[in-house]
Amino acid sequence: MNLTRALGSVGGLTLASRILGLVRDSLFARFVGAGFASDAFLIAFRLPNMFRALFAEGAFSAAFIPMFNRKVADKGGRGLPDGVAFASDALSVLLPVLLVFTVVMELAAWPVTWLLSGGFNAASPAQFAFAVDLSRITFPYLMLISLVSLLGGMLNSLHRFWVAAAAPILLNATLIAALLLFHDHEPLFTARNQAFAVTISGALQLLWLIWACRRAGVALRLKRPTLSPEVKKLLSLIWPAAAGAGAVQINLVVSTALAASLLSAGSVSYIYYADRLNQLPLGLIGIGLGTVLLPTISAQLGRGEEAAAMTTQNRGLELALFLTLPATVALIVCGTPIVAALFQHGAFTAEDTAATAQSLAAFSIGLPSYILVKVLTPGFYARSDTRTPVKFATVSMVVNLVLNLALIVPLGHVGPPLATALASTVNVALLWRTLTARGHFVADAQLKRRAGRLALAALLMGAVMWFTADLFRPYTTGPALERWGSMLVLVTTGALVYVAATFLFGAFRPADVRSLVRR
Repeated sequence: MNLTRALGSVGGLTLASRILGLVRDSLFARFVGAGFASDAFLIAFRLPNMFRALFAEGAFSAAFIPMFNRKVADKGGRGLPDGVAFASDALSVLLPVLLVFTVVMELAAWPVTWLLSGGFNAASPAQFAFAVDLSRITFPYLMLISLVSLLGGMLNSLHRFWVAAAAPILLNATLIAALLLFHDHEPLFTARNQAFAVTISGALQLLWLIWACRRAGVALRLKRPTLSPEVKKLLSLIWPAAAGAGAVQINLVVSTALAASLLSAGSVSYIYYADRLNQLPLGLIGIGLGTVLLPTISAQLGRGEEAAAMTTQNRGLELALFLTLPATVALIVCGTPIVAALFQHGAFTAEDTAATAQSLAAFSIGLPSYILVKVLTPGFYARSDTRTPVKFATVSMVVNLVLNLALIVPLGHVGPPLATALASTVNVALLWRTLTARGHFVADAQLKRRAGRLALAALLMGAVMWFTADLFRPYTTGPALERWGSMLVLVTTGALVYVAATFLFGAFRPADVRSLVRR
């Protein structure tokens, strides 16, 4: 119940952010479409977006939170003041490093953008130059979001999960405001204002976290940078954690670069829009669970409660499967009406919808894997092991590159998403095998009993949605209220069928509901 309640807090705000993200993408599709300007902006936005995922949702928290929790829990120390002193030391070293890094990125914008895009293709030097300009505008966001991750990790350790979870709402709200207030009939102008909005949103998120820390009675002090033993250990843990937590994001960068350089105009946009829909359940379930599990498990292990940590991870996996399996089936079966309802208006055509739905189906095959990575890696990070996940992430990235090169020509814009999905599945298999071999995770009887039954329930839901999806398609390209209303009815129908099927197949029993109500 505590896990579910915490996930409800983080997941609810993450869901709000993802919904705003869909609104943003819908407006972006309307005003910019899928072509020259949209591909250039999405390349420029890829690196800031990856840093947000790596640091705000992964690497920094993975390294910082267990160390901060141990400082606070140390019975021989002062508790929270020791944790805050450690965070201040980390900030004093991190800030100058980030300033230098930002300057270097600005100077190296041309080669960095080339790596992200493969230079686009030889016929579009103007598009590449435009992408370089937009990248220079967005690069300061990298420093800002890294500072946000430090403050957010500290608040998560204090169980104020909602504050950091609310920060991405400011990103989407800023981009939406820029689209509504400053869009133009010329897509290049609109794409440029989006680049400025990205950096502005980073400043707003940092101000929000500073205010929240002060409200929590926590104030960090800048001092002369000193590489204390604790800060050295933190830095040694961050980079492996970045690669381990960011395997999916790095795979997406590889896929985007290959699509930009080898496929026709619009392919980057098809993959981006598909990934945005795929990110909705990933953000709600995977990132929400990962945010809650890491401080919970690290605190339990700090108190020597190995059995409790094992139970927490079992319930986390069970909750992940309960929410992920129906989302996976729904995105595969109903991709076309969903994409049409959200994006097919203005400059976004029916052909764009069909291509995006194909990419979405390929991404969705790996959705359980993307989310299980977020659930399994806290089992390593809570024990300050950031190196093992990076080894497996490296294997995953090699698999992704090989599959991309093998699939991109025969499958076009479907090849890169499918390669990313399969590579993530390899990552999960390696994480699972290692945790169980070390005795750090054993699937309990309840998880084993429910997993197969939840899969059957999701398949039954998918069969029902397959036969009913055509009924909703005429309403997916009408007025906005009609489109969103049809999606609400479609999703509600699927959810009701799924919940009923979980009882039909015995994944849950009436006694479970009665126990939940009593708690």
